[in-house]
Amino acid sequence: MNMSIAIPAMVNNTAPPSLPNASTEKPPTESQDNWNETLEEFKVVAAMYDWSPEIQGIILSSLNFGSFLAPIPSVFLVELFGARYLTGAGIFISSVLNLFIPLAADTGVTLLIVLRVIQGLVQVLALTCQYSIWARWAPPMERSQLTTIALSGSVLGCFIIFLAGGHICQTIGWPYVFYIFGGTGCACSFLWILLIYDDPVNHPFISTNEKEYIIFSLAQEDSPPGWSLPIKDMLKSLPLWSILIFHFTDYWHFFLITMYTPIYINSVLQANIRDSGILSALPFASASIFIVLEGLLADFLLSRKILKLITIRKLFTTIGKNQGGYRGGYGMHRAASYSLCVCPPAPGVLFPAALSVSLFWVRSSFSTTMVFLMLSSVIKSLIQSGAFVNFLDIAPRYSALLRGLTQIFSYMAGAISPTVAGFLIEQDSEFGWRNVFLLAAVVGISGLVFYLIFAQAEVQDWAKRRHSPTCEQI
Repeated sequence: MNMSIAIPAMVNNTAPPSLPNASTEKPPTESQDNWNETLEEFKVVAAMYDWSPEIQGIILSSLNFGSFLAPIPSVFLVELFGARYLTGAGIFISSVLNLFIPLAADTGVTLLIVLRVIQGLVQVLALTCQYSIWARWAPPMERSQLTTIALSGSVLGCFIIFLAGGHICQTIGWPYVFYIFGGTGCACSFLWILLIYDDPVNHPFISTNEKEYIIFSLAQEDSPPGWSLPIKDMLKSLPLWSILIFHFTDYWHFFLITMYTPIYINSVLQANIRDSGILSALPFASASIFIVLEGLLADFLLSRKILKLITIRKLFTTIGKNQGGYRGGYGMHRAASYSLCVCPPAPGVLFPAALSVSLFWVRSSFSTTMVFLMLSSVIKSLIQSGAFVNFLDIAPRYSALLRGLTQIFSYMAGAISPTVAGFLIEQDSEFGWRNVFLLAAVVGISGLVFYLIFAQAEVQDWAKRRHSPTCEQI
């Protein structure tokens, strides 16, 4: 996210002198009056570049250009080397590359893009390996809340980057965004290696009771499938395709919002870099809280058996929250013991799409724009336990592989959507943002419709263990 907050300060044409129908309502800090002064500060503090909106879109997308190639190899690498060292290495390498981004930008756009492509590859390695940790540490009845707490860290990271990054850009210069957070990442990678262990069996300080509890809980699950895969059946599985397509369409909107919110606030609302960072951080602060709360609520409802599976689906679809979590049932049918309550995320897609499209028509009101951005992020966070974990529902034995497949489709969206957005803004300075939001809404709703038609919440036949026949059956 460093590039998202820094790029308005790196480019000297992010905010044109006059925008049609630009915001007439000033930000609370009257940042518009200080805009010219801020630009002069940047010229003294750090270099600025003549990057067109199209080039900016390519730079923002470049982190994902190669990322969709990495998830599946990462799954196999983690089986060979373990998640502890691979994740630590991914964090460290990505952080070191962050330190060299200012030098790469000075050298040229091509080198900057190449560096970010490599950075994206190692980040995928770290993110994919994280799920291997949860597979060995998280008891099924607590997995939803533990994973959502971890997911909230990504959103919280966006909040911190935007909140501090805008201030850093405006006071000491945009290169220090990469220096400070790159150095922080290096420190975190060393902490990871020191504190994290691949499984509770090898942890030197865990209590005996906790170790036995985790091991016993995980022993109830199905055994891993090894290297055999029902590839033909997977290719013909519409429930699987509904999840993959939904990931692509939903992450189209996600990458657009996370990468372009500072640019939108800076260019359309005419806020300075510091205020742009603070305002961009607000939606992520609220979303990080709601992600944790939804995971806790999901596990509570499922562990207490307050509602039946079908009731939870319909109820949460109606009120707009899409909860998912493992339910109990050890000793019940094998397929049922992995059942994951997944409710169709209709409101989580429709409402943010409507709010995003409306941004173009409310841009004259600063406060209304910010309210819409915050509501969009909060509602969007409610689908983290819906379609995003549905792969655990339909094929728990292949969860690592399917997680890699969903990441492929997610990163493909991240490689395309910012590039398309930059192209649309460059082609039409007046209606470019409107076209960007409309396209995102169409893509998102299309994926939603496909998911609602074909998604299922039962373990698929191809994902079940193939048992050898008994003598009586023969």
